[in-house]
Formats: sequence, structure tokens, C-alpha cells
Amino acid sequence: MIITIDGPAGSGKSTAARKLAARLGIPYLDTGAMYRVVTLAALQDGIDLHDEDALTRTAAKAEFDLDCGPTHVRVRLRGRDVTEEIRSMRVNERTRFIAASPGVRRILVEKQRQLGFRLGSMVTEGRDQGSVAFPDADFKFFVDATPKRRAERRLVELLADGEEVTFEQVLANVDERDRTDSDRDVGPLTVPENAVTIETSNLSIAHVLDRLLAELSKAGVKIPLKGPDRSASQTP
Repeated sequence: MIITIDGPAGSGKSTAARKLAARLGIPYLDTGAMYRVVTLAALQDGIDLHDEDALTRTAAKAEFDLDCGPTHVRVRLRGRDVTEEIRSMRVNERTRFIAASPGVRRILVEKQRQLGFRLGSMVTEGRDQGSVAFPDADFKFFVDATPKRRAERRLVELLADGEEVTFEQVLANVDERDRTDSDRDVGPLTVPENAVTIETSNLSIAHVLDRLLAELSKAGVKIPLKGPDRSASQTP
């Protein structure tokens, strides 16, 4: 069973996907981590982020792997855990160049499909999971929120990680990512066909999870009475 959750940055899709996977007891895939780790590899290697061929080679050759569990995704690059490092503002500000690369997207979408085939069941989230990577997914969702609310969420995450950043900087980054994600030629951010849309601006993660579970239950999916993670009380 493949469940996709798409949406813009800060919409709450990562938290929702992780909570849903934990409740269902199946792996969770954060596809954004793939683009971030390729970005980090390119920065480490001094790659020109406007060089399409160099970016594609980096995505193809970078030695990275994702450990996908029901409650976590750990990322390693060249044998080193970079799960926290790829969330830094330095990487965040440059990921849009990697995400806009047709060659990189082609390689990473194929890696995502290989993971889906190997895992069998998973909750996967990103910008193009229901529209490009898994157009025949069993269930598709699209989560959204206002730019201001999304920037507020991202700011909390960055400050918690020790980043020195202002709300204005984060909001500008959110607006820029929205523009590039929606305007790119390959895998643009869009609402997938047959996806259920959930507006999360004024919803807690518990309410978002309830909406997801309700839709799955309505479609006949058997929901476990208790999942490994029942701590869905925080606000996304």
C-alpha cells in the first residue's frame, strides 16, 4: 500500500506523514531529504549549482542512503549521519536549485520508486509523489497552509536547531520555494489527480492525523487500534 502526501514547504506534510506511518506501522519516506542530501553533497564538492550536468552527476554518484522506519528517516552521506545537517538554512536556501534540475529529479524519482518496490508499503511525502513518482498510489493527499503559517512553523524548527534566522528571512525563503516549486518544468508542485486536500493552517497535527485516518478508514483500510506512536498532540 502506497500513500502519498504532497504539499508545499511548512504545510505539515512531513509531520503528518511520519505520524500516519507510525500509526499504520509502515515505513515513512521523506523525499525532501533526498534533495537536501544531494544539495549538501554538491556544496561539499564545490559544484556550481547552475551546472545541470554536474548536478546530475552528483545525484548519480553521491554515496547516500536513507533508513526509513515508521517513526524516522535517518540520512547518511559518505558514511556520515547528516540527518540534522541537511535541515540547516545553508542547505535549505540552495535546495531549490537541485529540485529544479531535471536530471536530478529523474534519478531521485527512480530511487523513490525502487524504495517503494522494496518496502512494499510506505507513506511517502514530497512535492510530486502523487503526481509523478507514484501516480497510481493507493491513496493520495495534498496538505496546504498559508505562507505565514508555514514560515512560523519552519522558524520554530530552525531556532530549535540553533540557527540564527529571522521570521522575515524564513518567509522570504518559503515564498521563493513556492515560486520555484510551482514554476519548474519538471515535477512542479500541483494537487495530484484524485487527491484529498487538507488545509492545515488552523489544525493541530492530531486533527490532521484524524482526517487522514478517517479518509483511509472510509476507503476500507483497517486502522490499528494502537500504533507505535500515539504522541500526536503537538501543533504542526
